[in-house]
Amino acid sequence: METASPPARLRLATAYIGVILLWSTTPLAIKWSGQGPGYLFGVTARMGIGFLCVLLALLVLRHRLPAHRKALWAYAAGATQIYGAMLATYWASRFIPSGWISVVFGLTPLMTALLAALWLKDHGLTPGQLLAYGLGLGGLAVMFDSALAFGPEAELGIAGVLLASFLQALCSVWLKRIDARIPTLSLLGGSLALAVPAYLLTWALADGRWPDSLPWPSLLAILYLGTVATTIGFALYFYILKHLPATRVALITLMTPVLSLWVGHAIDGEPVGWRVAQGTGLILCALLLHEATGRSRKAPPPMPARARRRRNRPRKRGRNSRGNAP
Repeated sequence: METASPPARLRLATAYIGVILLWSTTPLAIKWSGQGPGYLFGVTARMGIGFLCVLLALLVLRHRLPAHRKALWAYAAGATQIYGAMLATYWASRFIPSGWISVVFGLTPLMTALLAALWLKDHGLTPGQLLAYGLGLGGLAVMFDSALAFGPEAELGIAGVLLASFLQALCSVWLKRIDARIPTLSLLGGSLALAVPAYLLTWALADGRWPDSLPWPSLLAILYLGTVATTIGFALYFYILKHLPATRVALITLMTPVLSLWVGHAIDGEPVGWRVAQGTGLILCALLLHEATGRSRKAPPPMPARARRRRNRPRKRGRNSRGNAP
């Protein structure tokens, strides 16, 4: 990777900090957006606003939505992630503190790596990665145990976020397997074009009532999630993913759980007990170990210079060594 100029480094640093702040504040905004109008209205309104913003960006940038077979499958996978994972997250946000959402979502990289090893046959699991999965499960068990202080509904909330994490990991691997190779904005637009009608249908069947009151915190949270978290957040994330190593981007998942806990504690007075801190620490240790194990895996040996020259040498036209036309 080439050394970036100072302005480019400044843009990367700004985008990196922006993604950390967005991912740290999104769980609390999700919780606020459902207080008053209900979680179904909150998530449906967010995705509708986000779809309008992405559609406007597609028109301004003159991006098309490819309609070939792989693109359609990619839209289906993206819509499954946007609809299934986010619906489960919004449903679970009613039962647990907002910071817990980010902590449990921290297990997504572990799930993604495990599913990629099973489905994409990327590579075998090392002993270090297996230990990381054990630490992650231990942290999850501690979080479930701490949920007893909040009642059985809190355990349902953790289970809902765990389902959302699994769906996000599954759909990420599914998209990798499809390998549609379409622009990110087009993928997001096509996925939202399928997910938003599903949200509208779900809201119409399960609720269908316009909220009697829409408090200012809920309205601002919906607008923030729709315009900033859904549109700008994706743009910043894929920008840094394009210009930074994946290992450095993955470090974001190590920062956001702790920040989300303290954001919820400082702004909304959410409790942060010793058991919660212990479970968070185990999950963070699991992520650190997983990243360190993946980084230490040996890369394939470089191709010798003679082999590279032979591969790059232009082929001569004419007869081959046997005297036959090529």
